[in-house]
Parts: sequence; structure tokens; C-alpha cells
Amino acid sequence: MSEKIVFTENQYLGREFIPITIRLVLAIFCFAVYALTAPDDKNGDLLAVVGFAILIISIIMGFLLHFRTRVENKSILLNGLWTTRLVKIDLNSIVKVEKAPYSRYLFNNPVYNLHNKGTIRFFAAGKEAIHLTDRDGLVYIIGSQHPNELLRAIQEEMKD
Repeated sequence: MSEKIVFTENQYLGREFIPITIRLVLAIFCFAVYALTAPDDKNGDLLAVVGFAILIISIIMGFLLHFRTRVENKSILLNGLWTTRLVKIDLNSIVKVEKAPYSRYLFNNPVYNLHNKGTIRFFAAGKEAIHLTDRDGLVYIIGSQHPNELLRAIQEEMKD
């Protein structure tokens, strides 16, 4: 078998718009309260430190890989953070593939291999996801920032 990678996507923890906005608002609040405190107040200095810590953590999270999605050799490989296991979904057992919204909620937490009520979820960012249904009725929901390309790659691999 050839090791032909049809699709690859990296999803990072800190690159979603809404959580970045929340962290920046918290940092701005810390700096605003710091500016309003008395110059000799030690608690004001703590607010400045917390504001800078929030900014530094946000920058680090922007480079922290949550998981990698690859479509190759009639399978989907999902590889997560340091201690997570590689998840391999065989495309020969998939009976239905569709693109749909990931969730109806505005805020979605990043998840990797979350088993809940007959579904297995993988999500870091994006609004849409690919829903895969296997022969046993188990649904895999894979969130993607490029759902059209992922759907095309999966359908292409299933045809071969």
C-alpha cells in the first residue's frame, strides 16, 4: 500500500475567535483596573501581572496543537495531544458521510475522542463538521475549519 495522504489539517487550541476575545477582554479589564488603582497599592501590581500572564498564555495556546486530522489509505487518522491515543476510523465501515453544523451552541469547548450518547466527537475550531455513520450506528463528528475539503477527501477515498 502506498502512503498517499489525501488531506491533512492541524487544529490548535488557542485560535478560535470567541475564546481569544474572552481572554483579551479579561486582560484589558486587568490593565484598566491596574491603571485606576493607587500607585502605592500592591494589589494593583498583581493585576498587571495577571493581565500579562493572560496575554502570554493566549500566545502559547495559539501554537499548542490540539489534534491533527489526516485522510490516507482508506482511513481517517486523528492524532491528539501528548498523551492521547491515535484514533483510526476505517472508511470501509462507513455507510453515510455528510456535512452539517457542529453544534447549535455559540460556545463549544474543544474535545478529543469524547464519547457521548452514541457519538464520538473531535473538535477544536470551526462552525461545521463532518458526520460519519458506521455500520453499527455509531456517529463520528469531526469538526473542521475546512469541511468541504475534508468531505471531498473522504468521498474520494471511499470511491477507490
